[in-house]
Amino acid sequence: MTLYHSTLGQAPAVDFETAVLNGLAPDGGMYVPAEFPQVTHQQLEDWKELSYPELAHKVLSLFIDETAVPSADLKTLINASFSTFSHPEVIPHQPLTDDCYVQELFHGPTLSFKDVAMGFVVNLFDYFLRRRGERRTLMVATSGDTGPAAAYASIGKTSLSTWLFFPTGLITDEQARQMTTIMVPNVHSVAIDNCRNGSDDLDTLIGHCFADDAFREEMNLSSVNSINWARVMTQTVHYFYGYLRHAKQVGNLVNFAVPCGAFGNMCAGSMASQMGLPVGEMIVATNTNLVLSQALETGVFAKIDIKNTFASAIDISIPMNFWRHLYFSLDGDADRIRAAWETYELKGEVRFSPAEHAAFSNGFRTYTVSDEEILATTRSLWQQESYLLDPHGAVAVAAARHYRAQISGPIVCLATAHPSKFPETIRLAIGELPAQGCHDSLEAARSAGERKYIFDFANMQQEVPRVMRTVMTNQF
Repeated sequence: MTLYHSTLGQAPAVDFETAVLNGLAPDGGMYVPAEFPQVTHQQLEDWKELSYPELAHKVLSLFIDETAVPSADLKTLINASFSTFSHPEVIPHQPLTDDCYVQELFHGPTLSFKDVAMGFVVNLFDYFLRRRGERRTLMVATSGDTGPAAAYASIGKTSLSTWLFFPTGLITDEQARQMTTIMVPNVHSVAIDNCRNGSDDLDTLIGHCFADDAFREEMNLSSVNSINWARVMTQTVHYFYGYLRHAKQVGNLVNFAVPCGAFGNMCAGSMASQMGLPVGEMIVATNTNLVLSQALETGVFAKIDIKNTFASAIDISIPMNFWRHLYFSLDGDADRIRAAWETYELKGEVRFSPAEHAAFSNGFRTYTVSDEEILATTRSLWQQESYLLDPHGAVAVAAARHYRAQISGPIVCLATAHPSKFPETIRLAIGELPAQGCHDSLEAARSAGERKYIFDFANMQQEVPRVMRTVMTNQF
């Protein structure tokens, strides 16, 4: 049985079920496995013709043993999670010129890559809680797409009460309405006004609630944000799938360009590489919020003030999964991670030694994409290839194009949302909103009724717990 440790090293090791349900370790660290499972070239050969759900079962079975979830139950959970996707392949790939491919991660029920892991993780929560006869309260901060995915996945789950927090005006109306128009008793949408640093401010709220021992225990709090190990673990699968689709033979290298904000998706790709997947270059594609590019280029990991960009889902100044990546890169040195975390919390930045910097930056390239380049990339793809991308996919493609001449082999560019979620940016880029930029579910939500709570950032830490207590008392 694989045990899970805290990145900060001051909490007991736990089993898979406990790691998933707790979200964060009691010491405030994130759970990581004691060791990575390894994948052989022969296994990759055997997996080449598998469907996405079949491949997910093979990969996730390496992390989830029979004592946690029997294989038949795991297969049922996976199949249920991907049955809601609209494309028969689940995750199709669009070929571009120059041996680049767009991995379309947005064919789930809420049109974003968050559905790829969120449906499975929430189903896993429900499976464990029903087995235990328990309920949990999920607190979810979103920069645009995590919230809708968690909301949809929670519908009908009587074991869960899900609270979704989003920064007013810093996500699109389409994203907000995917949450606020869900009318079920166990899903609650919460808009927070005046968030200077977007969803990072909401992480502060959630951290405050989790740090309140009485409130945490009273509400049975947990989280399915990317701090949860099961989210990152599940995201490794689409790297295996992209590799097997585009490697001419097993052993050849395949490169990935990933739009990065909280670093969860990229952390999953790095984990897949450490498991033995023959990954070439990993291109960390960012918008003009430079925290990740600065860390990887200079070895200085520092908090920044958020700049609002067209790629709003990656407007993030505190990429929490970078700490997981640091833990893996520094050989599981929890004492060093804890010292770095304490310095980061106290001073707002931490400087790593040249050797440490070399370890955690190995295999990565970085590229920063401006709003102007997002528009230009979207425009050129539409004009030259009649293909429409969302702003985050455009960030990945722009980064791949920048390095194309320097990197051999295919580059898989991750497109993380359907373009219909960003109509104003599409109009700015190409002067119109074509049919490919619309979606029936979003059109229906425009005229649907809404239900939400509204708080101001200044008093949210006092008012949110009070309202949650009142609602939960009445609900249960």
